[in-house]
Amino acid sequence: MTASHFDAVFIDFYGTISAGDREAVAAACRRVVVAFGLNLSPGELAVRWGEKFFALVDRSNHESFRMLYECECESLVETLSPLVGDFDPVPFVEELERYWRKPPLHGDAMAALKQLKVPVCCVSNADAQPLSDAIAVHELRFDAVVCSQAARCYKPEPAIFRHAAQMLGVDPARVLHVGDSLHSDVAGAAKLGITTAWLCRPERIHDIGTCRPHHTIASLAELPRLVD
Repeated sequence: MTASHFDAVFIDFYGTISAGDREAVAAACRRVVVAFGLNLSPGELAVRWGEKFFALVDRSNHESFRMLYECECESLVETLSPLVGDFDPVPFVEELERYWRKPPLHGDAMAALKQLKVPVCCVSNADAQPLSDAIAVHELRFDAVVCSQAARCYKPEPAIFRHAAQMLGVDPARVLHVGDSLHSDVAGAAKLGITTAWLCRPERIHDIGTCRPHHTIASLAELPRLVD
């Protein structure tokens, strides 16, 4: 058996192993539009909310860390309060959290993970309990799991990848990270000298990132050949 090109694989979860949360966000936005009679389409609300959400996540690292659930609630309030005044965001954000706990897997994920012969660490921008529930419900097995709540930061902050490397005891230069976001996965891993594989699925969502990956794949079925 030939030696692997890498000592470990890091892999994103939501959008990479499981489907992204586009449908859950759309459903939550439809509920909001109906509940408040907004003169906005659900799609327009999703864009406005998304801009506030990602800006807040980018500010929520280390000493300023907020959990993902908190970021969803605060950003929805920031988006809607000028239009509707005070309201409780929890009923709408709970819909997203239910999705995070039981998202559907991409059809190529299970077989690809089983073919990998090196340690695998799941590195996810996620709260610990929903991610743990999602991994358990699909009976997935990883050698380590690092979420933003544990690392107190979000990708593309390099600290979350450094935390994963320390957990597995590997040199970042000997790691391949795969994820569906140029902004979060590719740019963040590259800051530590990690080799990157960008998962560019045909149905992928819009990405604000511009960092160039080392490899581009359209399916996780292509991942084992990059590692072996």
